[in-house]
Amino acid sequence: MKKINLLSTAAVLLIWITNVCAQDWPQYLGPDRNSTSPQKGILRTWPEYGPEVLWTVNVGPGYGGPVIKDGKVYLLDRDDKTGDIMRCFDFNNGKELWKFSYDAPGSVMFPGSRSVPVVDNKYVWSSGHNGDLYCIDLKTHKPVWNKNIWTDFGGTKLPIWAITQCPLIYGDLLIISSQAPGAGVVAYNKLNGNLVWKTQYLGNESYASPSVVKIDSKDHIVMVISSTNPIGHRELPQTKGRIVGLEPGTGKLLWEYNDWECHISVPSAVDAGNNKVLVAGGYEHGVVMIKIEKKADGSYVATELFKHNDFGDHTKPPILYNGYFYAQFSTNSKRDGLACMNMDGKVMWKTGREPLFDKGSMILADGLILATDGKKTLYLIEPSPAGFKSVASADLLKEAEISGSDPSATRVGGGSQNWAPIALADGKLLIRDQSRLMCVRVAK
Repeated sequence: MKKINLLSTAAVLLIWITNVCAQDWPQYLGPDRNSTSPQKGILRTWPEYGPEVLWTVNVGPGYGGPVIKDGKVYLLDRDDKTGDIMRCFDFNNGKELWKFSYDAPGSVMFPGSRSVPVVDNKYVWSSGHNGDLYCIDLKTHKPVWNKNIWTDFGGTKLPIWAITQCPLIYGDLLIISSQAPGAGVVAYNKLNGNLVWKTQYLGNESYASPSVVKIDSKDHIVMVISSTNPIGHRELPQTKGRIVGLEPGTGKLLWEYNDWECHISVPSAVDAGNNKVLVAGGYEHGVVMIKIEKKADGSYVATELFKHNDFGDHTKPPILYNGYFYAQFSTNSKRDGLACMNMDGKVMWKTGREPLFDKGSMILADGLILATDGKKTLYLIEPSPAGFKSVASADLLKEAEISGSDPSATRVGGGSQNWAPIALADGKLLIRDQSRLMCVRVAK
């Protein structure tokens, strides 16, 4: 497989970050892919009815979140009859400026959209329900190239909950997990779609997207692979999951941890600093912290520091702030709500059901956390290891039944399932439920 030479991984990321306006939210989990915003001036008080709703637009059901770039909002929407639909809105008023759709038939449990695009000055890239990877020109609104990350590498029957990948742009590369038999993680030239590198199959399906972690000041691409799903894949050997670190320019496997036990991994890995990597999971499987060390011969080794099931997150990676992690640890059986854990794995507190946080989304900004609770409420929270402190809250989202949903999905996931990632730019927060995308004023 062809290899490419990058200037330096640090320089490449610097180029990417400096091309992103501080008031943009260009990718999954924000500018630095860590659920953190540079936004200042967050409003500490809200009117009795909640923060001002600037506009609302109708969207299809699902779990896909928006991105924001240069005053425009991009959302990969979905209709199981039409397929995937890239929609572009004016960030100021919600007016739809254009859309591009393509056939992507089929439906799975928890129907609808499930990923977040990535956008730069010229293009928006997205990965759809069936693995359709598109690069769309922002001026012409037409595709520049498209691939299928599932069928192109031998995939046949889709994973149980379809493809949920949020693409990562790294310099001139678009990096994404295929999970098909012929590839694990793959990297394309972001401009023309040419395949630059791919890894071997990494084992088991995963719903986690790639992340970037600093190890000895160098970037490693980290991918979380599930353990075997004992319900969905009884016919397969029941194997542990993996957490792997890859060289960005070549896809070379640098290190791996082989004792991860979450059988449906959704949250991506978190850079915990000091060569540490935190991975959280749902399904009562909790959290693991590993440390990556470079040996004298130049190879790397991963060492487990702690692992337990008293902290985790079903759908999003935890937020790291002032040495503490914050996550929503409510799963199929647990109702631990919002939880706080220190660097050594000690859980400081949990809200439990009062209030319950269940698969919602969170952003750290200006020393505060903006959080949806997975149902109907938006919270403003002061993060502290001393205990949960809600500064403000408002019921903004609809807690409605999912149209056409598999009854078992409603039984397991609840009636609202408002789990989509949120986005923040220019003092405005984008949140969505199963029928609407809303723009809310949260900063001066």
